[in-house]
Amino acid sequence: MDFGLVLQTDPPASRVVSLMQRAERVGFRYGWTFDSAVLWQEPFVIYSRILADTTELIVGPMVTNPGTRTWEVTASTFATLNDMYGNRTVCGIGRGDSAMRVAGRKPNTLARLGEAIDVIRDLAEGREAEVDGQPLRIPWVRNGKLPVWMAAYGPKALALAGQKADGFILQLADPYLTEWMVKAVRAAAAGAGRDPASLTICVAAPAYVGDDLAHAREQCRWFGGMVGNHVADLVSRYGEHSGVVPAALTSYIKERHGYDYSHHGRAGNPSTDFVPDEIVDRFCLLGPPEAHIEKLRALRELGVDQFAVYDMHDAQETTIDAYGAEIIPALNR
Repeated sequence: MDFGLVLQTDPPASRVVSLMQRAERVGFRYGWTFDSAVLWQEPFVIYSRILADTTELIVGPMVTNPGTRTWEVTASTFATLNDMYGNRTVCGIGRGDSAMRVAGRKPNTLARLGEAIDVIRDLAEGREAEVDGQPLRIPWVRNGKLPVWMAAYGPKALALAGQKADGFILQLADPYLTEWMVKAVRAAAAGAGRDPASLTICVAAPAYVGDDLAHAREQCRWFGGMVGNHVADLVSRYGEHSGVVPAALTSYIKERHGYDYSHHGRAGNPSTDFVPDEIVDRFCLLGPPEAHIEKLRALRELGVDQFAVYDMHDAQETTIDAYGAEIIPALNR
């Protein structure tokens, strides 16, 4: 199993780079960041420093979207980093939550997202693609490679990930929901004539290593609120009791009353007081190293190829070091 580190690009950028270096030293293979240009610093600028100051770490956004940058700019940015540092990027992409909503826009449609996946990959790898009716090709790309992994929750998005993407990003670590969603993505891939086993499955969630569960829950409760934004979209689209989306995902947002993006992805977010302990425990990895190892082994049995640690809490270095010392070695023996 591969491991990734997920950070927000809060200033100073030097700290983001330092944490990524620390992660690579102890066995992490991927370095991810949020991509929301108003809430945090511009990630692609920081990726260049991360790539320069590490040797093999693969970097990318978790996740970008098709609406805040034109597609040829996104593709050219990835292609430039790959040309400079040797195909060490991955494009995580989704409809757009905070990046779009903070700017007063709605998330992108799935149709637009599906088109963008093909166009960004083709352009970044040197092939011609059509952008707004105009055929384009980036002529200087040589031997470029850009895997595109799509984040999804709902049935139509899961189907699109299986049909189009090179990987699937699931932003929660509940084994029951992971099994349901991985099966949906792989079924869609098979239905599209693709090899289901060729898709990389990445589960991303907060991890907090320690014996004080009450404190760990409070540090990670924000995540249930973040996931709740996407769940609320699903409920509005399909209904709470449609049977299309598992109740295990939708039932906990009944007490949700709005969301303040100024606290997005941060411990102590006041918009997440509706998230019960049960959801925090299901969606996150909390407790001593043995608890993390047990849950990760269960996820690996469900076909998960990478666990990406959301490291947004008060024990960033401790978590990275604990994973490097005990958890990553246990999963890779």
